[in-house]
Amino acid sequence: MAIVEWKKDETVAIMIMNNGENRHNPEWAEAMLATYEEILADKEIKAIVLTSSDPKNFSLGVDLGWMMKAQQAQDFPGISKWLYRNGEVFRAMLMSPVPTIAAITGHAFGNGAMLAGACDFRFMRSDRGYFCFPEVDLGIQFAPSMIEWMKRIMPYHLFIRMKWTGEKMSAAELEKYNVILKACPDAESTLKEAIAFGKTFNKSRNTLAEMKRRTYKHIIDKMEKEDPEYFDYKPEQVKEGKPPIFMFTQG
Repeated sequence: MAIVEWKKDETVAIMIMNNGENRHNPEWAEAMLATYEEILADKEIKAIVLTSSDPKNFSLGVDLGWMMKAQQAQDFPGISKWLYRNGEVFRAMLMSPVPTIAAITGHAFGNGAMLAGACDFRFMRSDRGYFCFPEVDLGIQFAPSMIEWMKRIMPYHLFIRMKWTGEKMSAAELEKYNVILKACPDAESTLKEAIAFGKTFNKSRNTLAEMKRRTYKHIIDKMEKEDPEYFDYKPEQVKEGKPPIFMFTQG
């Protein structure tokens, strides 16, 4: 089974992550971007629903196993390259010329929550699964652009609370704060609601793309001007015995 695949339901593309916990690593990023390009090549598509085939997880974020091995091998250029490619996945969901809708059918942790947050709209199952940012307990930092796009989907005080505490939020709690459009009874109804919502769209790709360019200019500016400070591999840091700034900061 492909890491990511898609199928068509009338005018909606259902983009399905098939890799269990759907951890973010180089292979996952390439599969996501390739599938996204395939979807947009179909001009009949008016919306994208992003979901997972796993019964428990939407996405658990960064592949910590891959990351730790890369750090131990001092493959800092490889980590840097992945950070940029993963950023392109987030940017694709954010700047897509068709609406992107996350059908959160399980846990969305860390980068997985960020991925759902980069989408335009969200539906989430209420019978199981949580949405949280465990980075504070893992010693991982948010890129400047991540902070900006998450601020657009939830009250800032809630974002701060979740970042500082690592607290897990349920679908019912997220619905109360309008982070998601609807808390659905189970995974099947979550996907069904997301697809039905996607079918309500029939917008010009050019118009929506331009709207997003103007609306999200501040986010893209951070991606292009501020994120590199934390993503770039600087050999001089390693020579001086200092870990790259994108490394874990726990301790």
